Amino acid sequence: MSALFAPYTLRSLTLPNRVWMAPMCQYSAEATGPAAGVPQDWHFAHLGARAVGGTGLIITEATAVSPEGRISPLDLGIWNDTQVEAFSRINRFLASQGTPRGIQLAHAGRKSSTDKPWNGGGPVGPENDGWQPVAPSAVPFAEGHLVPTELTVDQIREIVGQFGAAATRAAAAGFQVAEIHGAHGYLIHQFLSPHSNHRTDAYGGSFENRIRFAVEVVDAVRAAFPADLPVFFRVSATDWLDEGGWTADDSVRLADLLVDHGVDLFDVSSGGNAAGVRIPLKPGYQVPFAARIKAETRMPVAAVGLITESDQAEKIVANGEADAVLLARELLRDPNFARRAAADLGASVPTPSQYLRAF
Repeated sequence: MSALFAPYTLRSLTLPNRVWMAPMCQYSAEATGPAAGVPQDWHFAHLGARAVGGTGLIITEATAVSPEGRISPLDLGIWNDTQVEAFSRINRFLASQGTPRGIQLAHAGRKSSTDKPWNGGGPVGPENDGWQPVAPSAVPFAEGHLVPTELTVDQIREIVGQFGAAATRAAAAGFQVAEIHGAHGYLIHQFLSPHSNHRTDAYGGSFENRIRFAVEVVDAVRAAFPADLPVFFRVSATDWLDEGGWTADDSVRLADLLVDHGVDLFDVSSGGNAAGVRIPLKPGYQVPFAARIKAETRMPVAAVGLITESDQAEKIVANGEADAVLLARELLRDPNFARRAAADLGASVPTPSQYLRAF
């Protein structure tokens, strides 16, 4: 039997297979007005196609817990009830296909207020619907980026509350997994890494202080999300810096600690917090980080990073390097990857009645 297509249970949720869709921003919401941050027809079609294709879990793109938490003005949000209603429509369709639904709750911090990547992804100002970014410290991400405003302790606590409120709305919208975005140089990662966190108060300096914000967010989300449903945490396992950054050792420490705070799985990526670093890209280049966390902690893991082939994904799970794989760009290229992989591996995924004539 294929390991990749064995069911997997976390809390009360049984996922039908281990081929999961990673969050991927679509930059396709409205920037302002009543529809700001609201999922559109594009999101319905995009997510629905991967459900029809047999994907075992679909995690919606980075969804901001506040307007200022968006990466770009065109990102999704879950800070109001209009957004909840639009997500509910999408989730009803995914549920009709038997597809578990996840959402990635996010705040971009100093990497917020940027343009669409196909427009260059540079900072945008108020004249283009942008805003002033915030961060642990007044340190810009890269040359040419806006200098963020350093958060006060009261503002930090407000953002923690926004994550909790977003988790409540996510459950109301029909999501079954809440993933906290602690990776890729966004706000939580900015607190974790000494490269971006230069604070001297209770949120900076030591490892224990730098993880404080992450732990508080986890506690808020875990308290607000249904106790019988899983919470994930996406981590950048390393900043890919020789010194002065977040490391794989740090990720192992954090994973083992967050088990006790109710996190059910680590989604293990890397990078994104330091501009200009050299990352050794190759198939499965991030899998060893996931494998190490799985081997050295009590935390289940999902692996990501240039996973593109059925046999490759099967071996990652069968060899015990990860409990599941999260595909991103490959699922953009092929919404039916799970169906194709199942055929390759002698397994199966459900086929909608409307498509049975093709099989």
